[in-house]
Amino acid sequence: MVSLGFSKEASWAASAMDQGYNRIVLMDQRGTGRSTPLTKQTLELQFPDLFLLDEAKEGEPSEEVTAKVEQAAKEVTDYMSKFRADNIVKDAEDIKEALMMPADEPVTEPRPWGLSMGQSFGGFCTMTYLSTIEHPPRICLLTGGIAPMLTPAFDAYTSLWKTCQERNLRYYEMYPGDIRRVKQIVQSLLKQPMKLPSGGTLTARRFLMLGIALGGSPSAFATFHSMIATATLSDDTVVFTRAFLKYMDSAQSFDDHPIYFWLHESIYGDGSDRNSPTNWAAHRAYEALAASNKEFDYQYTSSQVDDDSQPTLFFGEHVFPFMPEDFAELSGVGLTKVANNLASKTDWGPLYDGEHMRKVLSNGSCKAAAAVYHEDMYVDFDAAMKVAKRGAPLEKCKLWVSNEYQHSGLRDNGANIFEKLYGMATGGIRTPS
Repeated sequence: MVSLGFSKEASWAASAMDQGYNRIVLMDQRGTGRSTPLTKQTLELQFPDLFLLDEAKEGEPSEEVTAKVEQAAKEVTDYMSKFRADNIVKDAEDIKEALMMPADEPVTEPRPWGLSMGQSFGGFCTMTYLSTIEHPPRICLLTGGIAPMLTPAFDAYTSLWKTCQERNLRYYEMYPGDIRRVKQIVQSLLKQPMKLPSGGTLTARRFLMLGIALGGSPSAFATFHSMIATATLSDDTVVFTRAFLKYMDSAQSFDDHPIYFWLHESIYGDGSDRNSPTNWAAHRAYEALAASNKEFDYQYTSSQVDDDSQPTLFFGEHVFPFMPEDFAELSGVGLTKVANNLASKTDWGPLYDGEHMRKVLSNGSCKAAAAVYHEDMYVDFDAAMKVAKRGAPLEKCKLWVSNEYQHSGLRDNGANIFEKLYGMATGGIRTPS
């Protein structure tokens, strides 16, 4: 079996082995791990012209240098566009064929993977598998990973911002004392951003991006509160501890894994007018909400320090056009051009084919089951349900809808979730009842 996006703990693996899967591949998707990683460092070696303007001396750069950077940015944009799900599933097929070599006799019958486990973006990849590969895995399990293929990215993000708001409010209900403290921190950073050990900058907006952790495991709120409580030397001042500044560098993965910034919204680019270009969809959705509802405007809410009825909202899993200004490994003239090129790209290839998905799930060659988390802060619930309703691409995928777990369910209780979904897919568990 192959895991397309997995929790590091892989607590589900023993359950998979109990079902007879004695070879489990935890796949480094291209651009991550040891699979041709995409980082600023690797790009510096492969596309040195992209960084010429970052090294330029004072004064206007020459037209020749500017042209070289522009050309390099186009080449890097094209290069990065090959690191999406359509090629990831082809890699999975190549890995499978390599593992099955040598064959004792000529191969005449299809040899699909026995099972694929798709957590989060891995579920998106699984849907691409069902869309583009003639013989996908015999069993496909998705956890928090039904892609919103029928919903424009802007609409999906608008809904997710509201889910993120609700998650924030639950956090503040548990730790009401943090409302004022967070406002004080945000106000301080609006006036005076801080330099981080990595060379990046701790701005108010970067601080609020820590909210991505709020949608995680049962202990997420307690861990988050501990971070807020120890961020400064005392409760009376906003003097950040050195430990907190180091934490900021390690808590946000964009310096070490910048692919999650560059290609994050490309997962919505599906070769249709609906989502091409993505054009910083999460940022546009935020700006629209903040313009119509001050509850989303962190500059306004943080200025109301004594008003606990309007807490300052942390962000969720979103990327923004300002991030090259705040993160050292995203910075530079050339890299910023690449990020904007990807956001404005209008010719993304297709990722999903609803008819093909229905075909392979209806003819008995593949069975699927999915866990859909009702309060998922990262994958929109309503958009996911639209894909799985009767007549939709995943109508033959059995759904387990639950608010017992957050998006991190596979990490928190992987064995239970695997056994539940496997039983549903194979007919041993009758859910839906």
